[in-house]
Amino acid sequence: MPHMSSPTPSASSGLTPRAALMLVLPPLLWAGNAVVGRAVTDLIPPVTFNLVRWALAALILLPMAWQTLRPSSPLWTHWKRYSILGLLGIGCYNMFQYMALKTSTPVNVTLVASSMPLWMMLIGRLFYDAPITRYKLGGAVLSLAGVLFVLSRGTWNNLLQLQLVIGDLYMVAATIAWSLYSWMLLHTREPATVRARWQAFVLAQVVFGLAWSGVFTGVEWALQPHLHIDWSPKLLGALAYVAIGPAVLAYAFWSRGVQMVGPTVAGFFVNLTPLFAAILSALFLGDMPAWYHAVAFTLIVAGILVSSRQR
Repeated sequence: MPHMSSPTPSASSGLTPRAALMLVLPPLLWAGNAVVGRAVTDLIPPVTFNLVRWALAALILLPMAWQTLRPSSPLWTHWKRYSILGLLGIGCYNMFQYMALKTSTPVNVTLVASSMPLWMMLIGRLFYDAPITRYKLGGAVLSLAGVLFVLSRGTWNNLLQLQLVIGDLYMVAATIAWSLYSWMLLHTREPATVRARWQAFVLAQVVFGLAWSGVFTGVEWALQPHLHIDWSPKLLGALAYVAIGPAVLAYAFWSRGVQMVGPTVAGFFVNLTPLFAAILSALFLGDMPAWYHAVAFTLIVAGILVSSRQR
């Protein structure tokens, strides 16, 4: 899933081929994140994987936005806010996603994450008094139907017997955390010196996110002392990918694409992630998508299209 940039972008042009390329690349990279996370589940514990990933991303961002960490930076004045953002967007979301991939597939994980409109609507209504229109309600019902279809594996008996894979539930928790994170970004102004550049904005969150991830990693190793890390070329390549691609490049492409076409049009490109995940899983993991994945993906996309309509 993408981080949300604080500045409100304005669309300056239509959906040109260049803009479309900018917006197609992030979902491809995010889908790759799910596939890679699944591929290294036996090489590194999931919570530890999240910590190492963001530590590497911080090293990449530091030369571009080191001023954010100066003692005089407004980041420290707003440390409580960035601490919560780091907890939800970096600590909890990514941790739960990698935990989900231990028992669930990349296709399931990305499809469950596509239920975001439902959680956005519920959290907005409960905590921010956001109105619920009939289009939003109808879209939420369709999205929920798609998620239930994935969780049931297309079998009604599975749903009745609540035969859920624990990874699917972890991904629901991740999606709720991301929804809270997104609403916080939407309703709080950033210091101008931090929001001026996306590198500074991400680094401000990563600093606190690493602290939370370090605590979670300590708990992981304390509860499971038999854990180990296999520092193989496969793991090193995976870490390089998730740090450079989904954590840095995807954000850069996404920010530029949103500036070119606006957030409304750009938002629909996120729904390419499950499709890319299905293709990449078939190519690299042998996890061929089932018929219920296609039905669920159709329902979720239909829900997002309906919920985006205005009166």
